[in-house]
Amino acid sequence: MSQHLFATIVTSTAVAANNRGEGDGSTLSTLQKITRGNDQYTTVSAEAIRWGFREYLQNHYETETNRTFNPDTDKYSFKNEKFSAEEFIDDDLFGYMDAKKGKDNEDATTKRRGALEISRAISLDPYWGDIAFGSKGGEKGKTSIHSTEVHCTAYQYTIALTPESLKKPERAALVLDAIGAVRHVGGNHARFLYDFRPESIVIRITDDPSPWIMDSFKRMGDTVGCPKLLRLVEVGDVAASELIVAGEIADTPYGEQLSKLGVKVFRGVKEAIAKAKQTLVTPQSA
Repeated sequence: MSQHLFATIVTSTAVAANNRGEGDGSTLSTLQKITRGNDQYTTVSAEAIRWGFREYLQNHYETETNRTFNPDTDKYSFKNEKFSAEEFIDDDLFGYMDAKKGKDNEDATTKRRGALEISRAISLDPYWGDIAFGSKGGEKGKTSIHSTEVHCTAYQYTIALTPESLKKPERAALVLDAIGAVRHVGGNHARFLYDFRPESIVIRITDDPSPWIMDSFKRMGDTVGCPKLLRLVEVGDVAASELIVAGEIADTPYGEQLSKLGVKVFRGVKEAIAKAKQTLVTPQSA
């Protein structure tokens, strides 16, 4: 029976923005938004989170990362444009596609589906239209004044991975490390810092192929709670033995109740990630 790794992360609360305008010549930098019920929430794409994970791999395992980014030239480069999931961690985790035709116009596309699935990150708080203004230095023109939509909020997202679907299953542990170290996501790219690390996290290691733990966290006053997760454990839909919960949620009544139900609850996120890596029994690659 296959083992699956799921994790739902809620970040710290900070001011998010986006440094891309609506188009060439635009002076308005907009946030991506979705409607949920009667409110709008801001969202960060799964691709942006993948970029942060890839940056972690480049910084820690550069020789085993195929696609790397050079901030000085603002360009990507590949070690092997034919890709290799056996050789490169990012090709194994994120997949790839090289669409092309052969010499006889046949489909010669090379592709691999990404094993690591990442959801969009959704803000915990509704967006009420906050905008900040700025101006470039020196001589001013009609486009000197620019405005930026900003949102003071935390984001929630989920990852899913079946380790045995990787060419090297032991690479699943690197995903857990990346979750705790992701950086350049959600805050005006490199210009404004946004702390995208986990403030609280729930990790589920199970033979159940369905995550069940998406959207676990909810804003509760000035803090964060997890009433849906608590209910899932209470009614037996998710076994307490499959869960590791950590972060500031551990200091709330939800953390205390989950602990009484048998969930492994840690105050420290890094301690929880270390425990998950111990629990994750992955078959070794050949």
